[in-house]
Amino acid sequence: MTTLAPPNSAERLTALLKQIFGYDDFRPLQQEIMAASLAGLDTVAILPTGAGKSLCYQLPALVRDGLTVVVSPLIALMKDQVDQLEAAGVAATYLNSTLDPAEMRARQTGLDQGEYQLLYVAPERLLAGDFPRKLAGWNVRAIAVDEAHCISEWGHDFRPEYRQLASLRERFPGTPFLALTATATPRVREDIIAQLRLADPQVFISSFNRPNLSYRVIPKEKAIRQVWEFATARPLDSGIVYCQSRKSTEALAAALRAEGISALAYHAGMEAAERSSNQDAFLRDEARVVCATVAFGMGINKPNVRWVIHADLPKNVEGYYQETGRAGRDGLPADCLLLYSRGDVVKQLRFLDEISDEQARAVAQAQLDQMTGYAEDDGCRRSHLLEYFGESWPHDNCGGCDSCLTPRETYDATLECRKLLSCAFRIRQHSGFTTGLQHMADVIAGGNTEKIRRWNHETLSTYGIGRETPRADWVALGRQLLKSGLLCQSQDGFSTIALTNDGLNALKDGRSFTLTRPPAAARADSASATAVAKAGDIPCDEGLFAVLRAVRKDIADARDVPAYVVFSDVSLRHMARDYPTQPDALLNTPGVGEKKLAEFGAPIMDAIAKWITEHPRQAFTPLKAAAAPARKMQAEGALNGTALATLERFRAGISIEGIAKERGLSISTIESHIARAIEGGEKLEPRTFYTLAEEEEMQAAFVGYEGLALAPIHEKLDGRISYGKLKMLLAFRHRSEVC
Repeated sequence: MTTLAPPNSAERLTALLKQIFGYDDFRPLQQEIMAASLAGLDTVAILPTGAGKSLCYQLPALVRDGLTVVVSPLIALMKDQVDQLEAAGVAATYLNSTLDPAEMRARQTGLDQGEYQLLYVAPERLLAGDFPRKLAGWNVRAIAVDEAHCISEWGHDFRPEYRQLASLRERFPGTPFLALTATATPRVREDIIAQLRLADPQVFISSFNRPNLSYRVIPKEKAIRQVWEFATARPLDSGIVYCQSRKSTEALAAALRAEGISALAYHAGMEAAERSSNQDAFLRDEARVVCATVAFGMGINKPNVRWVIHADLPKNVEGYYQETGRAGRDGLPADCLLLYSRGDVVKQLRFLDEISDEQARAVAQAQLDQMTGYAEDDGCRRSHLLEYFGESWPHDNCGGCDSCLTPRETYDATLECRKLLSCAFRIRQHSGFTTGLQHMADVIAGGNTEKIRRWNHETLSTYGIGRETPRADWVALGRQLLKSGLLCQSQDGFSTIALTNDGLNALKDGRSFTLTRPPAAARADSASATAVAKAGDIPCDEGLFAVLRAVRKDIADARDVPAYVVFSDVSLRHMARDYPTQPDALLNTPGVGEKKLAEFGAPIMDAIAKWITEHPRQAFTPLKAAAAPARKMQAEGALNGTALATLERFRAGISIEGIAKERGLSISTIESHIARAIEGGEKLEPRTFYTLAEEEEMQAAFVGYEGLALAPIHEKLDGRISYGKLKMLLAFRHRSEVC
């Protein structure tokens, strides 16, 4: 079992971060999430892929006495994380169906004897048979629910078994819960809190921006050739290709293998043994490319995936965001490419027709419209993704998407826009209700559908006035007009389209319209991929880096683990620029802890020493530290989602009590949102929230206290002053120190 660091929890966390995991600094929000959890508070952490969610429960588990239970949805993820923890010297285990009876008994005996600090288990096993009784005897001190969006029907990956986790509340009433996910809209976040019965949870929402990822959309022509060109241009890089059907994954993988690229298929219809074997081959860098359905990837912890291609249109933006997020988990630059065809939209619409429940079909239609809107957007793709999750992007050009790097050609679209706006007006005038964009396109293109006949829309003056233009082009134009604010979409799940006041005025005043053309056909090879995001790039001695990768693979093969369990690419690139040949120097490398130094350091240092006797050292300019965000960006980054909604209401003059009642949240939670706004730079005054006497009482309680948790201070004040006010006091303190 790991030796714990000094008594103070903040110091212990920092010391263990370096000692066990080899890092000097926490990533944004990690330390705050850990402090809340260690204080015994229910906590929700919304952090993008690669932001270090796992550490938020792994590190506190080393500080606590007793066991931290991690609810994990996938067997592969459990083994992967336990392998990495064991390599770092952490006592962790998992229980799942891959273990034979003898190994299962051995691990349960170890749990009985308190030998482990972390236990990974699937939700199905957690609640089955007499397992809850056994769990009660293992001194459970915290429960972490990974991939928590699976609990919500509003999420993109709902799993009914997650709903049963709420029963753990009754079995472990005083145990803090930590819910973690990378993708959750405000609605899903609220559902997570409700379904897990979290008590006044602390909610931490990081920026959804992945600065090291570049985003591109190109017309889909010959998908197999386009994927081959892309992969061939990156001969050393691992990548994932997402396909819609099982058949297409196998066909694409076979075509790539025929061209000399090591590629394998992965889908839910394969035999479990073959599926597991293919996944392991990819994780161990034995296969460079995996062609997969969405069955692949949730929780896959391979950090050095350098690109993700969507060969078919995803069903929704959440799924697309999470799948692209599997690239560049190590923070190094990575590419995300979507091959877009309107034919894929038609295929998806056919699938929607098979959904019998009208409300479910409407929701799926709305999600598809949002995804298509992203693919056809002529604006910044990064901004589009962030806006979907309730976060604003404050810059005009992200420098890392096709729209920002190569703006599209514009053209005079006045006639087309007036036709479509007129059609929206006539439909509402004739029928008294609005319709979806697809139906509007049918009308203007002169279609002969059941709905057109039922509603007599073939009698409209705008019926068929756009026959010369393909129906799909009218849909694309409609999405541009939605973005421009001339049309609006209902939020009731049915996504009907109506003219806005501005759209009506545009019809009357005869204004002209300039729009952008859809992208021309583009190749997916290296020539079109030269301008990519460089955030997080680590220049190094590429020759030495290649040698260290080979040494790492030998170590990993000998231990029967993926290469990244030994050292990440980030660690190797730092080694290949700093040339450490002594233990102290190697220990200063990010990602190298004491256990890894002891077990893997010697062959690495030997390889570096040999290299520098045969090759000259290269000199590199110092890596730039991440710039501190501007005050406005700090506030925006801290206040996306639910906290921003609170601030907007507070700015509108609604009291904290009124906001709490309106939003169905506790007063303490609303106060926490305001505290985050204060720390982010919102210009508010202390007397708005607490009296001078209360401030003096809180200040006195904090004298001599250096911990992160607020529970001791709250108890010292006999609960007279809320946690929210304590957070506000600290926020005002922090703001004055920064200023």
